[in-house]
Amino acid sequence: MPADPLDPITLAVIQAGLQQVCDEMDLTFSRAAFSPVIAEADDRSDGIYSAEDGSLIAQGSKGLPVFVGVMQFSTRTLIARIASGETAAPEPGDIYIVNDPYLGGTHLMDVRFAMPVWRKGRIFCWLSNTGHWPDTGGAVPGGFSASAISAEQEGLRLPPVKLFKKGVLDAEIWAIIRSNIRVSEQRIGDVKAQASALLVGEERLGALLDRYGDDRVTEAIARMRDLAARQMRAMIGLVPDGTYKARAMVDSDGVVNEPLEIALSVTKSGPDLTFDFAGSSPPCRGPMNSVRATTLSSVYLAMRHIFPDVPISAGAFDPLRVVGIEGTFLDAAYPRPVSGCAAEVSQRIAEAVFAALVKALPGRVTAAPAGTSGNFGLGGHDPATGADYVMYQISGGGYGGFAGGDGIANGCSTIGISKAPPVEIMEQKFPVLYRRYGLHEGSGGAGQFRGGFGLDYEIELLRGDARASFVMDHGRTGPQGALGGQDGAVNRVEVIRGGEVWVPPHLSKAQDIALSPGDRVRVRTPGGGGYGDPANRDPAQVAEDVALGRYSAEEARRLWNWQG
Repeated sequence: MPADPLDPITLAVIQAGLQQVCDEMDLTFSRAAFSPVIAEADDRSDGIYSAEDGSLIAQGSKGLPVFVGVMQFSTRTLIARIASGETAAPEPGDIYIVNDPYLGGTHLMDVRFAMPVWRKGRIFCWLSNTGHWPDTGGAVPGGFSASAISAEQEGLRLPPVKLFKKGVLDAEIWAIIRSNIRVSEQRIGDVKAQASALLVGEERLGALLDRYGDDRVTEAIARMRDLAARQMRAMIGLVPDGTYKARAMVDSDGVVNEPLEIALSVTKSGPDLTFDFAGSSPPCRGPMNSVRATTLSSVYLAMRHIFPDVPISAGAFDPLRVVGIEGTFLDAAYPRPVSGCAAEVSQRIAEAVFAALVKALPGRVTAAPAGTSGNFGLGGHDPATGADYVMYQISGGGYGGFAGGDGIANGCSTIGISKAPPVEIMEQKFPVLYRRYGLHEGSGGAGQFRGGFGLDYEIELLRGDARASFVMDHGRTGPQGALGGQDGAVNRVEVIRGGEVWVPPHLSKAQDIALSPGDRVRVRTPGGGGYGDPANRDPAQVAEDVALGRYSAEEARRLWNWQG
């Protein structure tokens, strides 16, 4: 007899169940990880992917949105390489590792694991996750080499290989990895956490399949993809037909001190949207190139921000067409360096999407957020513990103002939910002291609804010598205001050594800065752009900002013509 048709309630339960599997993987990964960037900052993501083409089935709600598309592309590449014989075919218990940016990735520090889920002797789907490792080798501790001109300077590049074979860690491959990265003895904690998350996912998914049956879940997955595509097209229907243009600027590539331009035209014609990046800057010498997978994923995550109610599924991407990236710095090929692509360039791409579509959807799109992850790497030797260390600091910034409200202060980056690790944890694990940790007052762009404020922190090295590196952005121009709003304040980096203040020539990009005990680094992240004409702001709101010390009275008079 034919199976009963899949009713909406069962479909919703299966969809929620798949989401729960991913959420439990996320939770397991963070709880078990050793590195603060994963355990505290949640710089990771987990998902379920199709066995046929690697397309996204479900992703954890607390995973980084930029990894939504990226892991889809990396899983698709892995499946293709297995089919062609370039990569060894899987057996039960195998887990692959890959961080090659040019094979559907981001940068080298984002290390991906992938594991097939077997049912009745065949692969039902793939589970995959990504975790940011604090170091993968290369020229500088932390991997963010601001002046790298080739991929080899950025770290160890791994094609898809089996790190676990039939459930056992491959000692030889692990030895190769350990021999090429710093503080390698600490990475086993992250490796086991990453693998454990996949094993938890396998167990939870198996229980779901046992309850509803493989065929019924397969049918639900197909329905989920179709519904996501239909919902995205329904949202696109809110965009009036036409072409909307915008641009966004990257400060520099870290090598050539000139800005890079992202030129974007978004065209709505029929049920789909076309994102055309023709006219963007050509490939650059430094590490601010973006690989194709990251570029496409950046468009996807921008649309997730605009239409957050569309379910996370490959179907949501079907109506989004990206063209015009060939021959630009948004389609990097080996050996172009790419350490800044996921953390920085991706956010400039999203900013361009926001700036274009705010004209078409003013009630749904915000002014530009801070748009930088504030990548700060510090590596050295701690004489108190006798051990080497690599510290990686990310930081938040202001969100853009929007129709009906001011931007959030010190929010997470555009690309995800990652947050700055707690000060107490960083001071416990590394020989540093946070001399300052507060809001970057006055950094929100003026508008009818002002931008949120960035972060202002200052770190002092307490003991031993160390080397600092930065790959940040928005130091030359601030996040864009919208519909008459002003830009947010720029990112500011200062290094204080021997009482003298040094500002990097590239403003927020530098590497291999020698620090001694007592030296300090101060970072002030950007504020969000303002939304709407500042002249229309409620004077009472301006007065409140002044009373709370967010802006001086002089600033309020200049920005809002305040009469107080």
